[in-house]
Amino acid sequence: MIMQEQDQQERELETPEVEETAVESEQPEAAQETAESPTAEGAEPETVADEEEDDGRHWYVVHCYSGYENKVHHNLLQRIETMGMQDQIFDVVVPTEEEIEVKDGKRRTVERRVFPGYILVNMLLTEESWYVVRNTPGVTGFVGMGNTPIPLRPEEVAHIVKRMEAEAPRIKVTFRVGEKVRIVEGPFKDFHGTVSEIDMERAKVRVMVNFFGRETPVELDFLQVEKI
Repeated sequence: MIMQEQDQQERELETPEVEETAVESEQPEAAQETAESPTAEGAEPETVADEEEDDGRHWYVVHCYSGYENKVHHNLLQRIETMGMQDQIFDVVVPTEEEIEVKDGKRRTVERRVFPGYILVNMLLTEESWYVVRNTPGVTGFVGMGNTPIPLRPEEVAHIVKRMEAEAPRIKVTFRVGEKVRIVEGPFKDFHGTVSEIDMERAKVRVMVNFFGRETPVELDFLQVEKI
């Protein structure tokens, strides 16, 4: 039976979805190790006193194959419905955020996965719910310490939700200090220069431009330059 289920999982996996932009892998703060199962003694997972919902539901981080996040999301929702687990598994989320990048002198908005290779599941942790999630095609395990999946803290959940619901898209910075860039907007359009300073808080970049034979610092928005 185990070998049959593994074969079925491999058949169900399809070609991973290719993201539009390459991103650095990022993990939720609570992610430490992949937990294989709840404790054999049936001990409850670590909780945050007086901060979680009274019914015991928590958000857990589930590791899956990178690039298969949406496929795993679909597979898990189907399993929850067919196995009647709606009373124990309440929500499945692939955290994403909008990001603006400049490429070939043009701005474009893309959807970026906040945590590539991870999905979030809101659930009551029981032997049954653990089995349903863990044996979903594409899932490699829960994230936690030892054998016990560790729920996200309320402040971690709030931080993720804030990123997902941000009104202004995040600006992707493709250049670094010392690299050559081209100015794509403003009075210095099409000038080339070298990045001397990046201010992430103000979303500003200072570029040294050769202007009439002199190196002149020019402060620009992130979207006014692109890496050469």
